[in-house]
Amino acid sequence: MNLPGNEVEQARALLGKARFVGVLTGAGVSAESGVPTFRGKDGLWKQYRAEELATPEAFARDPSLVWEWYQWRRNLIRDKEPNPAHFALVRLEEALLERGGDFGLITQNVDGLHEKAGSRRVIPIHGNIWEVRCADPSCGWKEVDRGDLDPLPKCPRCGGPARPGVVWFGEALPEDALEEVDRVLRGCDLFLVAGTSGVVQPAASFAWAARRRGAWVIEVNLEPTPLTEAAHLAFHGPAGEILPLLV
Repeated sequence: MNLPGNEVEQARALLGKARFVGVLTGAGVSAESGVPTFRGKDGLWKQYRAEELATPEAFARDPSLVWEWYQWRRNLIRDKEPNPAHFALVRLEEALLERGGDFGLITQNVDGLHEKAGSRRVIPIHGNIWEVRCADPSCGWKEVDRGDLDPLPKCPRCGGPARPGVVWFGEALPEDALEEVDRVLRGCDLFLVAGTSGVVQPAASFAWAARRRGAWVIEVNLEPTPLTEAAHLAFHGPAGEILPLLV
């Protein structure tokens, strides 16, 4: 890959001296592991698009249909493995923590590949497709289950319907995740964005927020995005090739 050598060295130097690195990853990182981008051309299932099924209204109307779609998605993802981009971020986290720094990895992905690679400080703002939880928020039951589920899972605590532990369109992000995001954006002196389109809010605002607070911003993406303007350095190409070069 032909990247500007002076910019690669600048990015390496910035990462090498950073005391707190925040990271935002999106679907592009998982796509390099073979995970379909469900909002893109691969998102059509039967005659439905993701935006039609990943909503509270769809679940209330036809929970069996929604669960059938999620079972299909889980089966597609089950055997996928982390790629070099995931492992580069693990090395970055380890290096920072070894020298007494801090690290926070905000991800829009729900596949759990960052955790599978070994990342520890992960903030999955859109949830986890392997988590199952009670549809009644007052119950609070949830667990991670990577196996084959019943066609219409039930909550073992209250007997009500269970739902995927993900954030649907129209739902607010979890408060605990937003608190962690705020800690990262307030504290980081370098913010790295990888594989995200920069159009889905609120994640699309994170790089700008970090820059306003004085952080250096580095973008890694296949092509320019709305976040490119926020970046001090932007590298265009596969994250699985570029992140290992930078780290």
